[in-house]
Amino acid sequence: MKSNSIYAIYKILLSSLGPQHWWPAESAFEVIIGAILTQNTNWRNVEKAIDNLKKVNLLSPASIDNCSINGLSLLLKPAGYYNVKAKYLKYFVKEFLDSYGGDISNLMEIESSMLRNWLLSIRGIGKETADSILLYALDRSIFVVDAYTKRIFLRHNLIYKDADYKEIQSLVEETLPNDPKILGEFHALLVKVGKNFCKKKNPLCRECPLLDLRL
Repeated sequence: MKSNSIYAIYKILLSSLGPQHWWPAESAFEVIIGAILTQNTNWRNVEKAIDNLKKVNLLSPASIDNCSINGLSLLLKPAGYYNVKAKYLKYFVKEFLDSYGGDISNLMEIESSMLRNWLLSIRGIGKETADSILLYALDRSIFVVDAYTKRIFLRHNLIYKDADYKEIQSLVEETLPNDPKILGEFHALLVKVGKNFCKKKNPLCRECPLLDLRL
């Protein structure tokens, strides 16, 4: 795997696409909810589900914990897999309340690797979701690896086909500055490219900002 082109990609994308202002949310807890709900769906659907929660004042750990699973499922319907995601939210808020009193400020005091292990121990939270929470909700310097990242890096010969999550994550973290703002911006820019240009099928290579990049 190469690392010398990672920063070049970041600069090209930031220059051509501009800041992405990601993750859109009014609070750290809302970011966490969004990270859990965005699994296997697009952000537009997640926004609809979060709006449903806001309309009934159900965007706090205690209120979600007290809500019935059926009632929560109905509110999350726009996000897809709503019955499963309702359970995942329930699992998270229970652990959050039991371990940290449902207080984000308590999470802020925990060392990153310990916090990541705690998140991964909760049913329904995988590496990508845990790292999204750490980066965007808790401002930790950690890079989120998703399908867009893998696809773009592979097509530009930055990684081997069998590169795992940790290898790709380390490649970025060892190359870019140890700054959550930069790591978050890079992730958001890659998502933009993956959605609009470097598509899984019929990629728009000639329109991509990375077309003339020589790796």
